[in-house]
Amino acid sequence: MLRIAVQPFAKGVAAQTLLRQSTKVAASSRVLPQLAAPFSTSSSVAENKKRADRVPHIDQKITAEYPNMSGPQHTTGPEFYTGDEGVHGLRTLKSFSMVGKVCVVTGGARGLGNLMGRALVESGCNQLAILDLDKDDSQGAADEMVKWLEGTGGVEPGSLDIRGFACDVSREDSVAKAFNDVKAAFGKIHAVINSAGIVENFPALEYPTDRLLKLYGINVFGSHFVSREAAKHMIADDIPGSIILVASMSGSIVNVPQPQAPYNASKAAVKHLGACLAVEWAQYGIRVNTLSPGYMLTSLTQQMFDRNADGRELKSKWENLIPMGKMGTPDDLKGAAVFLASDASRYSTGSDLIVDGGYTAV
Repeated sequence: MLRIAVQPFAKGVAAQTLLRQSTKVAASSRVLPQLAAPFSTSSSVAENKKRADRVPHIDQKITAEYPNMSGPQHTTGPEFYTGDEGVHGLRTLKSFSMVGKVCVVTGGARGLGNLMGRALVESGCNQLAILDLDKDDSQGAADEMVKWLEGTGGVEPGSLDIRGFACDVSREDSVAKAFNDVKAAFGKIHAVINSAGIVENFPALEYPTDRLLKLYGINVFGSHFVSREAAKHMIADDIPGSIILVASMSGSIVNVPQPQAPYNASKAAVKHLGACLAVEWAQYGIRVNTLSPGYMLTSLTQQMFDRNADGRELKSKWENLIPMGKMGTPDDLKGAAVFLASDASRYSTGSDLIVDGGYTAV
């Protein structure tokens, strides 16, 4: 999904007028020119690989480039030393610790997947597998993550084992090989976050069939393949693991004004897939939950808004429909990701954790 910052939420007649206007825009064939071209919300699409940022702290660059953007200001280093919430570490709820856990993040070379992988390591995970289309990108992200964490003074040099693996989540043979490689490298798998996914904007009457098949291949089939391979290893090793599928608030609502029916349907499928797998695999102690972000302000999203007046108009429409009056920042997903991956959520399965500033509540 996408995401940003706003004006107070429009109420009453004003809100109704805005919704009617937005609906008219979505129903017509007039698509915002710069949205006619697809854009990605993760690192799973080859054509967008070089557009997203891979930096020591994702939001530091966004904040530097867009100083008027709302959101937390960051220091260097992991949160458990000198992060957003200040210095802390010892007095942290033990069940949130990822110490001793082997974690896997798909779409982890950049973007939200990379940030959630960092959050797991900040919470104590020393063994992390980053899966993405390109092996070099994945390993580069792994090396940068180690350099960042060990360079803060909080992580002992040599204590982190973060590795990159090639994986096309839309191909079951690629997913099976990647998970076999992770198992061979680390011995077991405790937690998996499937962050790989794409979003595109085309009116339903004009949606190219090849793009439709690609979207479902990554978002829906990919979620199934990743979950299935992770579960196979967890069951074989008798590990009560956690599988987190990144869905979207779009699986629960219809976004306006942009036309994205197939994407919304794919994320609704991911959400229900997670619930079904949770029930099916509960007997093995495996928990499956979905994480549904709302509009998140990433570097890629901001670039889209900055292109022209249509982009700025879209940003304003989104912001005025969010009760909290702003888009989220990638950091807003870190706590949710750690909660679902850790023992803090040991009695939560089949749940959909929505992080959207209240968008789906109204």
